[in-house]
Amino acid sequence: MNYLDKRILNFIVIIALTIITFSWTFFIFKIPFELDVVFAVIFVRVLCSFLIFKDYSLSWSKSTQKTFLIKSIVYIIAFCVYMPFYYGKIRIAFMVSELAFYLFAINFSMYAYYYLLNRGKIQKTKNVVIYGAGKAGIKLEEEFEQSSYKVKYFVDDDKILQKRTIDAVYILSKEELIKKIGKDKLDLLVIAMPSVPKDRIKEIYEELSLYFNAIKILPSLQEILNEKSFSDQLKDISVEDLLARHPKDLDKKQIEKFIKNKVVLITGAGGSIGSEISRQCKKFGAKKLILVDHSEYNLYKITEELNSSNVVSVMQTVRNFGFIENTFKKYEPQIVIHAAAYKHVPLVEENILEGISNNIIGTKNCIDLAIKYKAEKFVLISTDKAVRPTNVMGTTKRICELYAQNVNSFDTEIVSVRFGNVLGSSGSVIPKFKEQIKNGGPITVTHPEITRYFMLIPEACELVLQAASIGKGNELFILDMGEPVKIYDLAKKMCQLSGREDIKIEFCGLRQGEKLYEELLINDTDKKTEYDSIMVASATKYDIAKLNKDIEELLVCEDKLAKLKEIVPEFNHNTSN
Repeated sequence: MNYLDKRILNFIVIIALTIITFSWTFFIFKIPFELDVVFAVIFVRVLCSFLIFKDYSLSWSKSTQKTFLIKSIVYIIAFCVYMPFYYGKIRIAFMVSELAFYLFAINFSMYAYYYLLNRGKIQKTKNVVIYGAGKAGIKLEEEFEQSSYKVKYFVDDDKILQKRTIDAVYILSKEELIKKIGKDKLDLLVIAMPSVPKDRIKEIYEELSLYFNAIKILPSLQEILNEKSFSDQLKDISVEDLLARHPKDLDKKQIEKFIKNKVVLITGAGGSIGSEISRQCKKFGAKKLILVDHSEYNLYKITEELNSSNVVSVMQTVRNFGFIENTFKKYEPQIVIHAAAYKHVPLVEENILEGISNNIIGTKNCIDLAIKYKAEKFVLISTDKAVRPTNVMGTTKRICELYAQNVNSFDTEIVSVRFGNVLGSSGSVIPKFKEQIKNGGPITVTHPEITRYFMLIPEACELVLQAASIGKGNELFILDMGEPVKIYDLAKKMCQLSGREDIKIEFCGLRQGEKLYEELLINDTDKKTEYDSIMVASATKYDIAKLNKDIEELLVCEDKLAKLKEIVPEFNHNTSN
C-alpha cells in the first residue's frame, strides 16, 4: 500500500469510528439528532484533526493511548462548542461516555491492527526477566514486545508492587523469582534501574547470576537521558560495575568551595589520575587550569577533551627545575595537584635511577616551587605501595610523603593523599585481563592469594579533592578503599562475564618488588576525619636537612637500594622473579 492510500484509509477509518461512537452515544442517551448535521460536524472535526494533528501520517503500529487521548479530549471540547446550539445545554455524562467509547474503539482498532500486522512475524523464542518495575522497566517491556524476547516476570524490591501485574506480567520478589525458576536457567535478566547504586547491582548479580544465561543493565540516567530506545542501550555487566564502590559521604559542595575560581596547576595531567583530576577541576569551576605533562600525546588528548579557553597546556617534565619554575612564575597557581609519577612496579625495578629522579626529584621540585611562589595548597598523590614498601616505586613515594610532611612550607598547606588501585587506569590489571580473554587466554595471575584494593577513578579523584580541601598542612590522608579483592577471583569473574569460562588461569609467580597484599594503614593510631571515607595518618618526623642530604646522596651513590633502605627502614625489598 502506497503512502497516499494509507492517508485515505486513515481518514476513512477515523471518520467511521467517530460516526459509530457518536451514534452509539446518542442512542444510549436517547437524544434526538439530525444525521446530516451531526455527520457534517464530524466530518469538519476530523478534517481539522487531520490538519492539526497530521492524522494522515499516523502510524497505527507505533501510536500509543496518549496519542488518541489528547485528540479525543480536543474532540470533546470542540463538541462542547456546538452542542448547545442544537440541544440547549452541555451534557457532561454524554461527553464522558462519548470519550470512553471513542477511546475503546480506537484502541481496539489499534491493537487489532498491530496483532494482524505482526502475527507470525515475531517468534517469542527467549524469556527475559526485568528487574525493576518502574518507568524504565515498563518502557523496556513495551520495546521487548517487538523482539524475540517474551517478558516472563518483573522483579521489584517494593513489597507494595509485588504480586501485582503489568500487562498481565506478574511482579515478583527476588525470592519468589528464584522459586519460580528452579533449576532451569532463563535466557536474560535485565536490571532496569538506572539510578540504583553500583553496590546494589553487584548484590543482584551475585544473587541471580546462577539463574540466567546472560545479565544486562541499563546505563546511568545521564547516559540514557536523550535516547529514545532503552533496549538498544542495554549493556553487559562489567567487572567495573561489580567492583565499584561509591563513597556515601562525598561532599561536592566542599570540593566546589575549594576549587571554584582558583588557578590550579596539575602535573601528570594526561595520565589516568591527572586527567580525571583535570575534568573534576573544570567541573567544579576552576578559574584556570595549567596542565603539565611530559607526554605529548596524553597532553593533547586531555586538552582536546576539555576544549576550554581556560586551559593552558604545558609540555614539560617535572624533573627539570628551571623549566618547571618558569611555569610557576608565569601562572602563579593557587592550588598545585601533583600526579606526575612513575607507578608501574616492575618497570621502576628495572629503571631505578629514572624512578628516583622522576618520583622523588620531580616531587621535591614541585613542592619547593609551590612554597617559593606561595601557592595556597599543594596536594601530593601517593599510593598504598608506600606502606611498608617491598619495591622501589613504593619506597620513592614514601620518601615523597616524608618530604611533604617535614618540609618548612611557610604559608603553603602541603597534604598527601594515599589510595590503592583505580579501575581502568593504564597500569591496571583489568585491561590486561581483557586483552588476554580477547586473545583466548590463558589469563596470567601472579599468585593464587594476591589481593588488591580497587576504586573507580572519578570517585577516587573526588575524594582526593575532598581530602585536600580539609587539609591544613603536613597531613597524610588515606582513602577508605573498602575490602581488598582477590585477583584470582577477579580473573574468574571476568571470564564468567565474557562468557569464556573455558579460559584457563595460570599462575606465573610474584614479580620483582611485588607483594601479596597492599596496606593503606600502618597502625591503629591513624585517625578519622569528619568524613568516614577519609582518614589521616600519624605524622612521621624526619629532620628535613638530613632528608635533603640523603636525597642528594641517593642520586650519586652506587648502592641505591641500600640508601633507600636507610631512608625508609621499613623497605623490605622483594626480589621474587
